[in-house]
Amino acid sequence: MEETMPTKRLKRSKEETTNAQPWVEKYRPSTLNELVAHKEIIGVIKRLIAEDRLPHMLLYGPPGTGKTSTITAAAKDMYGKNYGAMTLELNASDDRGIDVVRNQIKEFAATRRLWASSGTKLVILDEADMMTNDAQFALRRVIEKYTANTRFCLVCNYANKIIPALQSRCTKFRFAPLAPDQIRARLGEIVRAENITMDERAIDALLGDLGRGDMRRVLNILQATSVAYPDRISYDSLFLVTGNPLPSDVDAIYVSLLNDSFATARATVADLAKTRGYALPDLLTRLADKVLTTQFPPHFKAHLLEKLADLEYRASFATSDNLQLSALVAAFVGARGLQSD
Repeated sequence: MEETMPTKRLKRSKEETTNAQPWVEKYRPSTLNELVAHKEIIGVIKRLIAEDRLPHMLLYGPPGTGKTSTITAAAKDMYGKNYGAMTLELNASDDRGIDVVRNQIKEFAATRRLWASSGTKLVILDEADMMTNDAQFALRRVIEKYTANTRFCLVCNYANKIIPALQSRCTKFRFAPLAPDQIRARLGEIVRAENITMDERAIDALLGDLGRGDMRRVLNILQATSVAYPDRISYDSLFLVTGNPLPSDVDAIYVSLLNDSFATARATVADLAKTRGYALPDLLTRLADKVLTTQFPPHFKAHLLEKLADLEYRASFATSDNLQLSALVAAFVGARGLQSD
């Protein structure tokens, strides 16, 4: 029997929604077994869930390392179909004031769900380091009062922005940046699922210089590049889509800064930055990596890295790019004098 037109439209609508979904959400792990890294942390959380001894937790570390995915996957393993009723997810970047603690969190924590498989509910506070101090102090009291039937999980990038009173009430887990080998297998699954053609050199660049241990960044770059270059993702296309300086251009700038006269080096850097549209902070990051990996005397490296750090700081305050490009060339020309002394 042929499908009716409304049924066909419904199926096509679902497919379009899936295709339009960001891959970060589309391929977010739904169980703890699907996570690709931090096996020790995952193992501890699994045992705590199995023994019904889950404590209040503080998950912290750089972005894209699996903090939110871990706690949401743990909640889905704990509650199954009751996940929505037993879990309260808040993003403290949006809901960061004391009223949220007094109203939403307190109201959720004060009620019981006796019909669920577990009587203990879970409050997930993402980006908790954005909460005001007043809200954090209020949260401390709520945690104390409702420990009997509610667990709290704070997720943040910087643990030092969480007040000591909250830190002491939580078991802390640090999520380190992911190693390329930890991401590679998952990336291969996604590449095959999306029918992407990608050479090995491009994969290495995505996992290394561009990804830098951030799974979210890796997937966002991959999705954006697959849209711009649907036939094949090459090494150069990754850099062109993200606006990162091509390694060949960085090498040309680096050689010029170390060998050419001030005027020649200034013209080379300015020409490449203008024609390619490179941002100064990106150039500074790549040049700092080159300095670190080149065999230079320690005092030469120290001088250059200090100058590059100063330039990056000034660039963050929207100073003149032309002036800072000149200062970049001056830093290398001045460093040459140190090397010859």
